[in-house]
Order: sequence, then structure tokens, then C-alpha cells
Amino acid sequence: MKLLFWLCLALVSYAYFGYAVWLALCVRLRRRTIQRERYTPSVSIVIAARNEEANLPAKLENLRLLDYPQDHLQIVIASDGSTDRTASMLREQGSSLVAIILAESNGKASALNAAVRSATGEILVFLDARQTVEPNAVSELTSCFADPAVGAVSGELLLESSEGRSQEALGIYWKIEKTVRKLESASGSVVGVTGAIYAIRRELYTEIPAGTILDDVFVPMNVARMGKRVVFQPSAVARDRLFSERGKEFSRKVRTLTGNYQLLRLAPWLLSPANPLLFRFISHKLLRLLVPLLLVLMLMASAMAGGPFYRAIFWLQVIFYVSAVLGTLIPSVKRFKPVGIASTFVMLNAAAALAFYNFAAGRKKVWL
Repeated sequence: MKLLFWLCLALVSYAYFGYAVWLALCVRLRRRTIQRERYTPSVSIVIAARNEEANLPAKLENLRLLDYPQDHLQIVIASDGSTDRTASMLREQGSSLVAIILAESNGKASALNAAVRSATGEILVFLDARQTVEPNAVSELTSCFADPAVGAVSGELLLESSEGRSQEALGIYWKIEKTVRKLESASGSVVGVTGAIYAIRRELYTEIPAGTILDDVFVPMNVARMGKRVVFQPSAVARDRLFSERGKEFSRKVRTLTGNYQLLRLAPWLLSPANPLLFRFISHKLLRLLVPLLLVLMLMASAMAGGPFYRAIFWLQVIFYVSAVLGTLIPSVKRFKPVGIASTFVMLNAAAALAFYNFAAGRKKVWL
């Protein structure tokens, strides 16, 4: 029991902190720079939209404010069987964009494939309809493609509350994630990109299997498979809101984690030597999926190990989980930082457990 406890603790610690430490050592030993410079190839902005009439006007205005040369910019938006005014709003834009109107909804992946077929740019920039991007976002992405070794570039997503501040507990999680992505990029390639803002070279695009949840992992992993780097450029910024509705952030996390399981079925090569980022993929994506099981084993092992030390460890875990439950039931208690961290940590791992259930039961949500 004691050995099991320490093994589980080591794996959990590695998943959240140890991997970042390993990456930092890799960067210290061999940092891989990006040859950035002003570079303005033809760009196609690709967006898949379904029932986005509420977000579409703001998104179109946001795209008009981009500082990229307009004669090098194409906008392609695919309406995936929308039942609101999304399709008619796109038609009203005339020649300012290419509207792909799909009569039936076949999911985001199919909509993206349809949009890419009409894209003419050397660089494909993938955006979502809901988020806003900074005016220099596209320019910041394309500057990385001046380096011929770069095949895909991820921007950064900033999550803000309605008051414009990142929620503190989730903010800690995002800081860890951002640090890992920076280190992965500086030492080679990142595992996956930010779905709300990323770009790839047109010739490296691989059609996404219908029903794929995580295009932002499937597409860049195929780029890495072709021998090109996938890098992170934090100055290319998209902004999104933290959902204020109770459970909405949890649902979004469940969807993302379910997509990680789905990828193993859609692209089994990810767990083979054909994946040049195999170690990183396991460390960054898969190991975190095992954390809920590891936490349960830690609790059981400390309860059964015996002795005052393990008894104390057991009760500390119990207090931690009770604090998380209190934070969930009484949101105001989350203002106390330890409770907020406990609630967020447990929420993320509960989402991972539910994601496994979704995958095992064959359930999947294509659109958020």
C-alpha cells in the first residue's frame, strides 16, 4: 500500500509539475529558436459556425479590424446546418467572404473540411465564431512561418470573466498550461494547439475524420508527423469569456477530455513510434486522463497503509475533497483561495472521469 501511494503521488506530481520541469531542463540543454520576421503570405481565415447569429456580427466586425493586408486575406465561413439566421447573415456579406452553406449538420470537423476546400491561402488560420482576436493576431501567427521548419502555430486564448478578470483558481491551471506550451515550443513542438486561434501551412492540412471533437490536436499532430514543428506564439491573442452559468465550464472541459479519448480510436498511430511526439503526447495529454484513478488509489492506499504518517495524509486528502465539495455547493466560499484551488482541481478531474464514461459509452458532443 505504501509503495502504491508513493507511485500514484509521483505520477500525479509528474503530470502537473514534473513534466514542466523536464521540459525546462530540455530547454536549458538545447533551446530551439524560431526565425521570426514580417511575413505576409496569402491567408485564408477558416471558421466553422453553427447557430451563431448572436456572435456573428461581432465576429465579422472583429475580422474587419485585422491589420493584415486585405489583398492577401480571404475569409471562409462554413455554416454547419444552422437553424437560425447564420446562413442568411453569411449570404448578406456578398463578396467580402466565402460562405459555405451546409444544409445538414455533420459536425465541426466536416464543416472545417468543407471550408478548407474553398480556401486559397498559403496559410490557413483557424478561428472560432465566439472569441475575439487582437488586430495583430494574424500577423503574429504568420511571422513564425518565415521559419521553413515551422508547420503550425498556436496562438494564446485568454479567458476572462464578465468583469474582465481571469478567475483565480482556473487562472492557476491556465498558467501551468501556458508554461508547458511555452516550454514545449522552445524545446521542439507543442502537443496540440489553441482551437480558438491557430494556423498551418495549406499543404500540410489533413482532412479531419467526421465527428472529431479535437481538431486542434488532430491537425497539428499530423503536421508534426510530417516532420514540421508546431510552435506556440503567445503574442497572437484570442479572448473568450469564462462561462458564468453553473456547470458550463465543466461541460466544456468534459467535451475536451472526451476528445482526447476519441483521438486514440481515430488515430491509433498517436500511440506508436510513428508519432514523433509520443513521449510528450503521453505526458501532456494521456497521463492527466489517469489522474482521477490515481487520486482514488492514493486515498485508498493511505487509508490502508497504517501508521500515523499515512493516517494524517489520509485525513488531509479527506479535508481537501470536503473543501472542494463545499466550494461547489457554496460558490462564495471559493473566495478563500485554498477552497477555490481544491474545487477547481476536483472539477477538472471529475471532468476527466466523466470523459472516460462518455468515451466508454460511445457518447460524444460535437458542438459545445
